[in-house]
Amino acid sequence: MERMAMTLEKFTRSLDAKSLPRVLQIQSGYYFQGSVYELFGREWSFSYGELLKIIGISVTRLIVELQSEGSKSMTVDLSLDYPGLFRIVADKRPYASIQEIVDSVCISPECLGQPEFRCPEELQLAEGTIQAEESFRITALRTKHGDSHVDCEVTRKDSKHIFTVKLSHTGEFYECADDQFYTLRELVEWKMPKGRKRTVTWAKSLPSKEKCVSKLPEDYSGDLVLTPVYELQTVSKFGKNVVFIPSTLDVEVLDVTEESDGACFMQPLSLRDVFAKPSEVFPFRAEIIEPPSQVQEELGFLTSSKQVIVHSAYQTKRILASEIRSEAQRRFLIPVSYNGRFKRRPRMFPTAYDLEVAKSDMEQLHVVATRAFEADYEGLSSVLVGDQYLVHKRETSEVIYGGRRKTVEALACEKMVGKKYKAVLIPMCLDGGFVEVVHDKKQYMLSEVCHRFSLPFNVKVSMRDLSVMEDLLAGATGLQLEEEITDPYLLVSTPDLAQCWEVPVNRINMTLQLLQQWSGPEPTQGKAVCSAVEEIGEDCYFTLRRYVNASVLPPPRPPKRHQQPLEDTLKLQPPRPKKPDPPSPKSPHTAKPAMPSPSSSDCAEQNTSIPRNETSHTSLVAVPKPGPQKAIVEENSPHNNTIEQDDEYTHDYEYIDEDELDSIRRKFNDQSIHITDKKKSEKICHADCKTGLV
Repeated sequence: MERMAMTLEKFTRSLDAKSLPRVLQIQSGYYFQGSVYELFGREWSFSYGELLKIIGISVTRLIVELQSEGSKSMTVDLSLDYPGLFRIVADKRPYASIQEIVDSVCISPECLGQPEFRCPEELQLAEGTIQAEESFRITALRTKHGDSHVDCEVTRKDSKHIFTVKLSHTGEFYECADDQFYTLRELVEWKMPKGRKRTVTWAKSLPSKEKCVSKLPEDYSGDLVLTPVYELQTVSKFGKNVVFIPSTLDVEVLDVTEESDGACFMQPLSLRDVFAKPSEVFPFRAEIIEPPSQVQEELGFLTSSKQVIVHSAYQTKRILASEIRSEAQRRFLIPVSYNGRFKRRPRMFPTAYDLEVAKSDMEQLHVVATRAFEADYEGLSSVLVGDQYLVHKRETSEVIYGGRRKTVEALACEKMVGKKYKAVLIPMCLDGGFVEVVHDKKQYMLSEVCHRFSLPFNVKVSMRDLSVMEDLLAGATGLQLEEEITDPYLLVSTPDLAQCWEVPVNRINMTLQLLQQWSGPEPTQGKAVCSAVEEIGEDCYFTLRRYVNASVLPPPRPPKRHQQPLEDTLKLQPPRPKKPDPPSPKSPHTAKPAMPSPSSSDCAEQNTSIPRNETSHTSLVAVPKPGPQKAIVEENSPHNNTIEQDDEYTHDYEYIDEDELDSIRRKFNDQSIHITDKKKSEKICHADCKTGLV
């Protein structure tokens, strides 16, 4: 059967990226004399019969159609780096089979590549029954013994069940609503169904400073229909460079992949392609076909060298960190081998629940209250500004509320009163504020911080890394070390091994051509691998956080503050006792009175227990939810008989230093003196009035 030529735009719309590479033959079109004609770095004209090998396809921009009720629709062009976050509007068109879903949407083990669907009718499967309108998530595509199927999971009563569905399974499958926020680049990479338009809405408006350059109307709140504009990455039969062709080029092409010899074309590889190579391929010499457009100073050899040696590919650890400042935060990926030194910085906790999460058996958590709080229960302690506490653990307590006894959760602490320590219970629903008092002045390596303390943790660079020309972290006022991630890297060096660095696979765009195996010496003999600190953008930061936290269960919400009955609020409250002068937080806690013995219900209060095994309505295989990780517990600790809460729960803390802490205490003392003097003057005035004196 004779195949028909088609326009390049039509071919691009029907192209499946998984089928690449493809070989095309130019049939007709507008072109100049000769072969490939290059204009401003893009190929715009071809000779009849020219062969091109399509090695990649990418979206360069989006055509956005604005649809508002009662007004005409308009279109604008947006780049993939356009700021702002968007929410997906579920597609109302059903998919007729699982095969159509697989052909249309991106399916990957990563969380963004796991679409969720529902079916209006029951699905009768070998593992059981999926109820009508019950949502299920597609997690992977597999082929076994020539039979393809998708792995799926459904959540019932907090437990996950897995099952498989064949691609041939037919029915009506609708996309489920998605409550996540996405950048335009994430939408293009993960959420753009093939052959369909994607409709989104604003999830987060632009900052005011960016609205002036926005192509969208400032007050627009309707739907946005996205249509991608593609660009093809190609190589010619005798060319050495990768050329880019817009999909809108007015030429007709014919797919001749089956009849052509693909070996006569150059084989360019992206860093992701190189990382996917088997270990037997490494090390090898490679030629840089397309250098990266922008790299940090340490990796400058990637732009100046013609050839490099790729020694190995591996996953390695990085610490995700954010600069401590209210505006224009910088984000970093720090290698564990960073040679600088850190000193600790204090944390600020908005609630008593955050204190309970942040405590550790490695050391005593010492805090100062920055906001006052009045306890609603008799038996629980109120908090005044400047009160100092040593945090212990959460426990249950019997209190009196509205004339009735009640059991509530509270945080057991020791209140520092002068040189004495008083055991108190603080309500877990306390909505106040606390700042940490740091007594530790020691300098730590990054590896020591990760080993001794649980993240998130706050530090400041006290000595910069002398092994690099410019330390990006040295100028930061403070850093929050948020969490540890694992990311793919390539170990790349110059041919003379003068420079050898870890190159991130997901954040550097360059193209290589494999030349030959490398039989020279290893670059790391006698010295450590060089790893650079990376400064990343907001999009990359939130993407990394999303990947890391995909399988981590959030901790339970702190209890809400109980509303006091109306009759209690109308009662005249007794005067509060005068607060004694607070002791200095710089004095270490030495002799402490023994705390009350924990109640028998303490173990039941912990949230690290194994999840319950819920009974399933079908025979689907149950998958237990991942539990929180245990915190590092110091040996011989007096409190190591309790189970630690999950310390990996991230918080949006604010931070102050000890000078500001001293200012808080001085302000409180001045207020106490002013109030005392005012009360004395009022008493004298009242006595004078009684005796008739003015």
